Amino acid sequence: MVWTSAQRAFAVEAFIRNNESVIMAQREFRTWFHIPPRDSVPDRKSIVLWVKNFRETGSVVKKRGGRPRSARTPENINAVRQSVLQSPQRSARKHAAALRMSDRSVRRILHMDLHFHPYKMVVVQELSQRDWQSRMEACQIILDSLPPDAVVFFSDEAHFHLSGSVNKQNFRYWSEN
Repeated sequence: MVWTSAQRAFAVEAFIRNNESVIMAQREFRTWFHIPPRDSVPDRKSIVLWVKNFRETGSVVKKRGGRPRSARTPENINAVRQSVLQSPQRSARKHAAALRMSDRSVRRILHMDLHFHPYKMVVVQELSQRDWQSRMEACQIILDSLPPDAVVFFSDEAHFHLSGSVNKQNFRYWSEN
């Protein structure tokens, strides 16, 4: 049966209060939580394990299994937070290189701990009915100015500017929500 942390804490308190008697702790548990005589209460093994965990860790909940976290420490989380807040337009890879952490660890911290997600900046304009006519006129002017055998190449991969301005196709901004 699955016992809540409040029930586990009560069982540990009852065990200690009754001179470490499992039987007395079970009786007190049954009375406190209004459990009928034939329904189950925590067994001896469970209560002893909860007491052992409480004495070792100060908590009655289960110990976390597995390998301890090495990259997602509070220090690393704070370092990633400061780095992203200082320059939110920098990529996760560049943050990882600057912090001397793996790219995957930085991404885990950004998503799981800080709840940051990359957003693409998009300029959105509402086109009205009268915009359609002016755009048609502009397109016609461009077509009239080109020679008949001209090759025109349009690419939505990137914006290339002679001034060297930002390529907005690859622009990401790290932010919450």
